[in-house]
Amino acid sequence: MGKLTVKELEALGNKDHDKKLREDGGLIGSVRRGASGVSVYFDWRYRFDGKVKQIAVGAWPKLSLASIRSERDRLKVEVDGGSDPTERRKAERLKVKVDQLEEIEKQQKRLDEIVAQQTRLTVRGLFEHWAEVDLIRRKDGGKEVRRMFEKDVLPKLGPLPVTDVKKGHITLVTDPLLARGVNRMAKVVFSLVRQMFRFAVDRDHIEADPTASIRKVKIGGPDTERERVLSRAEIQTLRHQLPSARLMPQTEAAVWIVLATLCRIGELSSAKWSDIDLDNRRWRIPETKNGKPHEIYLSDFAVEHFRKVKALSNPDIAWVYPGRNCKKALSSKSITKQLGDRQRSNEPMKRRSKSTSALALPGGKWGPHDLRRTGATMMTQLHVLPDVVEHCLNHIEENRTKRVYQRHTYEHEMQAAWKALGKHLTRLAGLHMNNTADSAAKNIPPPKKSPEARKNAASGTGTPRQLRTPAQENAPTAQTN
Repeated sequence: MGKLTVKELEALGNKDHDKKLREDGGLIGSVRRGASGVSVYFDWRYRFDGKVKQIAVGAWPKLSLASIRSERDRLKVEVDGGSDPTERRKAERLKVKVDQLEEIEKQQKRLDEIVAQQTRLTVRGLFEHWAEVDLIRRKDGGKEVRRMFEKDVLPKLGPLPVTDVKKGHITLVTDPLLARGVNRMAKVVFSLVRQMFRFAVDRDHIEADPTASIRKVKIGGPDTERERVLSRAEIQTLRHQLPSARLMPQTEAAVWIVLATLCRIGELSSAKWSDIDLDNRRWRIPETKNGKPHEIYLSDFAVEHFRKVKALSNPDIAWVYPGRNCKKALSSKSITKQLGDRQRSNEPMKRRSKSTSALALPGGKWGPHDLRRTGATMMTQLHVLPDVVEHCLNHIEENRTKRVYQRHTYEHEMQAAWKALGKHLTRLAGLHMNNTADSAAKNIPPPKKSPEARKNAASGTGTPRQLRTPAQENAPTAQTN
């Protein structure tokens, strides 16, 4: 048989397909034709444990003839050492398959974990879904709710799977708020969290609402309705306090506008001059809490204060109360904070007004919504029908039957109510001025009497002074409604 040469291999052609080549030392080659030419696949035939076996050692021309012989010699040493290379290769191939299966299993496990994490919605994921579907429809697009959640809820609950949230997780959010003394904020946050989890229940993300077993009264105590109404004397006092409270004139005017129109402070702070017609005494509020436009008749009293604001306004700015950069309306909280800062009994807050008690009144703290309540109460005292007052407040009728069947708009009655309220406020302001004048007059010494007048007084002649009974002295002054 001898040894094969490279020239012999190079001389092979397609006609030699399936031809067998042999060389000393048990090397056997099989000729194969292919698209890239002829190749020779070499096996080494050997005997192990009394059995003849054959194992591949390489293909020419991919490997050189010398490399193929070298591989045969290496395998021969292995056989001489008592090891079967065929079985070894089988074991190696099996190990490779096992390793591949293990790697596939690991990758599948990681994939399952990722899918499980995606399937197990987190609280942050739920919040984003809620924001996209529900919060986006709110007036501010859900910005205020997002601010509260980013501050007090998501840092604690955000990474948790929704299905893992328990009652204790909810109190983990509200307890720190109660510890800070912001009970009202705790109730608001709890209410919003409950809304979010009920949203999750409606969409089958969870089977039960984890807040359901928590009574709202346990979060910050029972709800208390505000009852603060400014008295007639307090309004007169306020008229005296406002000019010296170091407020901006526009803010001072806002107090009287809210009182005279019964508007919400947010409706005033976001008002545009294009919606206010001072000549025709109309203010149209296109967006309101109940989602319906609302038109307010402006009394002389309201027009007067709107004109004060307009006189201080830039005609190129659309907002009645522009924000700091004039690109958007003033925050609805700004005026509330300014009034609240001037009713503090303790030290002023950092970078806030130092006039901490400039607007304090005997009846306690008050705010813009209390002014709205006070104006509505005054209307009732002026004998305005309750239904008309409710329409002036732009409240939705709670009785569904009345809401459906009674379609009277009360436009003329509302106009008369606002007009009567404006006149009443004007009288209160005038009465305060008169009282101030009377007080000043009391400090002026009386004119000296002439000798003749003193003589008449001594003798009891002259104009007699009318005496009032105690009942007359204590009788209240009649008021014109």
